[in-house]
Amino acid sequence: MKRVLFPAIVLALLLQSCSKTAELSYEPFTGELRHAFGISTNTRTTTPIVLIRITLDGQTGYGEAALPPYLKETQESVCAFLELAAPVINSCKEPLNVDSIMQLVNALAPGNHAAKASIDIALHDLYGKLEGKPLWQIWGIDPEATPCTSYTIGYDACDSIVLLKVREADWAKILKVKLGRGEAEDKRMITLIRSLSDKPIYVDANQGWPTKEHALMMCQWLQEQGVVMIEQPMPKHMDEEHAWLCEQVELPILADEACQTYADVARLQPYYDGINIKLMKCGGVAEARKMIALARELGMQVMIGCMTETRAGISAATVLSPLVDYADLDGHVLLGNDPYDGIQIVDGKLTLVDKPGTGVSPLH
Repeated sequence: MKRVLFPAIVLALLLQSCSKTAELSYEPFTGELRHAFGISTNTRTTTPIVLIRITLDGQTGYGEAALPPYLKETQESVCAFLELAAPVINSCKEPLNVDSIMQLVNALAPGNHAAKASIDIALHDLYGKLEGKPLWQIWGIDPEATPCTSYTIGYDACDSIVLLKVREADWAKILKVKLGRGEAEDKRMITLIRSLSDKPIYVDANQGWPTKEHALMMCQWLQEQGVVMIEQPMPKHMDEEHAWLCEQVELPILADEACQTYADVARLQPYYDGINIKLMKCGGVAEARKMIALARELGMQVMIGCMTETRAGISAATVLSPLVDYADLDGHVLLGNDPYDGIQIVDGKLTLVDKPGTGVSPLH
């Protein structure tokens, strides 16, 4: 058989063409919290996370799956899903069509929203970097319209720790407080905070108030203490009770655990004043953007929130922050070992960076 010899330049071009496919890599990571983080049901000191990278044509997009217990996803389940998605990701070439790729990824298996979010976040970061433009610019979002973020003070049984957290939040314009541990403990937390600060407060009860009567009593007391919004006061299945509460109180009542994905938004509209959207719950920044648009059509208030995440996730969520009423994007501040640079908080205000993609880069 006769051998066909390619000129060196043709061979080089062929090899270059073959090499221009994406490469997915990932690693488990433990987010170490600066303080123990207490909510209505548990207290923890770490967050299991999976960090991912998608590289194409010399650029790298960064994403993550941050996994608090209630998501019911683990580092093992995320890594298993990423293995399933690897052939889809590794076959990607320029021009990068993020929507088409995510359609394939989403079809691989139901659920796995945090795992899917990690891919979605990394792809959007990568897309912006390949285009040489910030994602907020590509989407026509005003970077000057970012809101202030709240700073979350988790439940703690120790008075001195609660007061320390308040002092450490001197940069924040708004505080968010985790309640739902019973009337006495909830009032103790707020009274302690009010002894040092008169800043507006968001309250997240994390489903911790058992009845509508208890929720009404707490909402009325909290409004007197300068609280301006309540998240998920009662268990998420209590739709009618939440609708009743919304009619009784002036404070906006937002769904958190009850609102996971796009499919939940219209269903919840009769029962809540608004929703809290988190990338890890809904599957990524593209899905979150659709949820915001639908909520606005339905006349609902919108909060963009987070888990205890690194800047990989927080920077992506911050891109959407000019579109919402409330922002709770402090997850990276709560961590002591965030490995990324990205969005900044300046005088309490979220600040988008003028860098391609979501603006994320490794610190080292």
